[in-house]
Amino acid sequence: MSFTIRRMCSGSSSMVMEKEEQEENKVWPLCGLSYWVQGFRCFPWLALNFHMVHALRISPSTLQLVQSCANLPLVAKPLFGVISDAVYIGGAHRIPYISFGVFLQIIAWGALALIPSTMDTFPAQMAFILLTNLGASFTEVVSDALVAEFSRAQTEGKLQSYAFIALTAGAISGNLSGGFIMLRTQEPKLMFFAFALLLSIQFALSLITKETSLYPAQCTSHYLVQNSLPQNLRKQFSELMAAISEERILYPLLWIVSSISVVPILSGAMFCFQTQCLNLDPSIIGLSKVVGQSMVLLTTIFYNRYLKRIPMRKLIFGVQIVYALALLSDLFLVKQINLTLGISNEAYVLCLSALAEAVAQFKILPFTVLISSLCPPGSEGSLFAFFTSALCLSSILSGIFGVGVASIIGVSSGDYSSLPFGIVLQSLASLVPLGWISHVPADSNSEGMKKKRKK
Repeated sequence: MSFTIRRMCSGSSSMVMEKEEQEENKVWPLCGLSYWVQGFRCFPWLALNFHMVHALRISPSTLQLVQSCANLPLVAKPLFGVISDAVYIGGAHRIPYISFGVFLQIIAWGALALIPSTMDTFPAQMAFILLTNLGASFTEVVSDALVAEFSRAQTEGKLQSYAFIALTAGAISGNLSGGFIMLRTQEPKLMFFAFALLLSIQFALSLITKETSLYPAQCTSHYLVQNSLPQNLRKQFSELMAAISEERILYPLLWIVSSISVVPILSGAMFCFQTQCLNLDPSIIGLSKVVGQSMVLLTTIFYNRYLKRIPMRKLIFGVQIVYALALLSDLFLVKQINLTLGISNEAYVLCLSALAEAVAQFKILPFTVLISSLCPPGSEGSLFAFFTSALCLSSILSGIFGVGVASIIGVSSGDYSSLPFGIVLQSLASLVPLGWISHVPADSNSEGMKKKRKK
């Protein structure tokens, strides 16, 4: 009899595991598409940057300011995360927000492609840029929440690495095709329209996807709305504040945010230098981004297999050193040392121009895995939204800091003589966060951290 009971239990357990595996497999294509499209957003942005520099004739500082201020809607992610956790639409609290975010992006990019006046006036362009980033913030919040929810049943870091790979693959495709199309057609509107069509496909898929099919049956009760809307919102806000106040979450978050914000980014000045002084065509710029994203892709795969075993503090320390050296590599291009070494400008930009950006992007992955493993159940959307909005805010501050530095040292269109000094300042500033590296947990094993917390 005991044998029969054990056999029944074993059979029941295997059926549950098989069902969970089937449900989890439905998440992979949904998350993969969302992150791929998110990475592919560089496709229209490449055309937009060239249009603003060559058609609107804006200065490097203005371009940098536009790139930074365009991310302002992303700072509101915590609000969107709390809403998606607490407010249900037709019994669902993830997929409807993806649909809404994609719809806003379709309106913005479609207007830029089809309404002639939007391309001639800078205020109209800025309004639609803010609108598309508002829509993107909704889809990113929900995608991060889905990854956090389902990563609990996966090997640590597996789903996050998959999301990073999909994001990087989209960025590679966007930069590669964007540079080629921009070189051949010189028509930004064509690229805006093509991206709007791609978003329309994502919108259609989100409409036909039923959210109830994404969650295992035993988990659906967790997502039922039993309280009023104000009660749900208050509950989510209180849970978010409680999660953020925990030292194991707060200290790593403070470090990654400060490590970004203290570095004065000069990407706008470098973009103008490469296109105006070096006269590099769009295909070279696009291919350099492809090389950078390929580096992110390879290091993400390498991290998932080997690097995640390294203690987190030691890993981040090494990554930050590499980041400082990558920022300093732009000095060779600006001083034209590469030509002395027999390396053409095209080859140097192609191989090393996006290195610093790739390292900065990879640095976020270990923190994403950490936050995901420590996130309280039910707060995935709000906590990850707060995490990503903090990163966006730090990037905005870094960009504004870079605009200030460029203005103080005298970098402008046609005068890049002081740009080398700005690059040196960049590199030195990136080493400053190593002074409080102790805020990064030494133990990369989140289970070990949880046990220490309980003790």
